[in-house]
Amino acid sequence: MLATGREAELMSEGVSTDTVLAIDIGGTKILGALVSGTAIEEAVDMPTPASGDPSVWIADLLERAPDWRGRYSRVGAAVTGIVENGRWSALNPKTLSIPPDYPLTEVLAELAGVPAMALNDAQAAAWGEFDLGAGQGTRNCVFLTISTGIGGGVVAEGQLLNGMAGHFGQFRSDIADNTPIENRAAGRWMAEAARSQGHATDARGVFKAASEGEGWADSIIALSAHRIATLCANIQLGLAPEKIIIGGSIGLAPGFIARIAASFSDLPSRQRPTLVAAQLGGRAGIVGIARIALSSEGNTTNQRENNHA
Repeated sequence: MLATGREAELMSEGVSTDTVLAIDIGGTKILGALVSGTAIEEAVDMPTPASGDPSVWIADLLERAPDWRGRYSRVGAAVTGIVENGRWSALNPKTLSIPPDYPLTEVLAELAGVPAMALNDAQAAAWGEFDLGAGQGTRNCVFLTISTGIGGGVVAEGQLLNGMAGHFGQFRSDIADNTPIENRAAGRWMAEAARSQGHATDARGVFKAASEGEGWADSIIALSAHRIATLCANIQLGLAPEKIIIGGSIGLAPGFIARIAASFSDLPSRQRPTLVAAQLGGRAGIVGIARIALSSEGNTTNQRENNHA
């Protein structure tokens, strides 16, 4: 296919049109990487500031790898929160507070000097796992990431659903005045539950204490796993995925998936989700957003057909 427009200009300048600057902005860390095909060639990272202007964060990240400029043909950003028409907003400000309707793709294009697109980070990771990881061989799967908060993505009939699809952490229950489940099961809640029992630690410390036989820590993990199991069971009934792929620092903590699965014992076999561990780890969002950015017009609608024809 003939290259046109900006792509043709980049080719004439010797820039690889298969290389993407992929940026993952999470609640605690910002990761930037040069991705060519499925390979991460180089990467830099920095802590996510607690507040401020995201354009400053992005500029700071780019300054950490000045020799990358001119080596990528487009930029894709995977971010916590929701992205609609290139504008970024926080879904849960406790995870990351940003200005509402932030013009993310416009800022990215201006700072990086190439076409830009953006997507929710868990949705990007869902595509990465579907295309290259634990979801290979399926047409319908769900990715569920459990770390500081809870996020996810849905692939239905080989297409990634975007918009609000996959924001499972915002599912409500009758627990604690209809609060989002991520506020009653994820890493932030684990730390709060530990502090309420006199233990000043984070989720990692809770898991460490449980491994050392501390009953209070084991109880926190057990309750989190039970609540996540309820979420997975509801996802299975609502979407009937072939697999629910579990990722995130808590989701992939030793024994956590087994704890979730143990809560399915009372369910009829046909209602039990099939849980599998994510294969791409922390690379899923970066690889996923790069694959999407390389697809025609940054649209995943035809990507499954293009990548697996």
